Amino acid sequence: MINVNDYLETGFTFHGHRCPAMPLGMRAGAAAMNALGVDRSKDKELFMIAETGNDHAAGCFVDGLMTISGCTYGKSNIEKTYHGKMAFTLIDTIDQKAVRAYIKPEFFGNMLQSPFVEQRKSGVLPQDISSEIAEPLVNKILSIPEENFLVISPVFDYAFEKKKGVFDTGLCEECGERTFAHKLQEINGKILCKPCADK
Repeated sequence: MINVNDYLETGFTFHGHRCPAMPLGMRAGAAAMNALGVDRSKDKELFMIAETGNDHAAGCFVDGLMTISGCTYGKSNIEKTYHGKMAFTLIDTIDQKAVRAYIKPEFFGNMLQSPFVEQRKSGVLPQDISSEIAEPLVNKILSIPEENFLVISPVFDYAFEKKKGVFDTGLCEECGERTFAHKLQEINGKILCKPCADK
């Protein structure tokens, strides 16, 4: 069983400030991992499809998902759909199984009425919101029963196609920077990286 408390302070340090959405992501991610019966991803044993966007409140949720699951952009085992939903699918790439989870609409709606979000709406940076406002919300997220805020699907089959890593590189003939070979292209007889090709 994955325990959020084992990763909580790492999550806050990684995230950069204390807020309710990051631990919400940790709890949701841990619940999905426990439903699948999987451990934290050391390499690419897990893959996550996060449905959040990049222009809305509570995007911090994804940092919690990444911290707890080990699905990170550096390992390329997470992607975002930019659907603007507090939802994700977690895939066990070994056993080809998955679950989809989402934050209950009424719970999330209530979170968006919190004093923390009111401060954010007025332009206060999250790290500048007083602990008197932030900590009760963080503590609530860490203590409420999972069924009060989260819906997790039954485990279902998921045909996940693993891709081989690329190790070959070449030099762009325009900028001279070393680039992984599958991202180089030939344009007018020159081997170019994408930025140079797009000029």
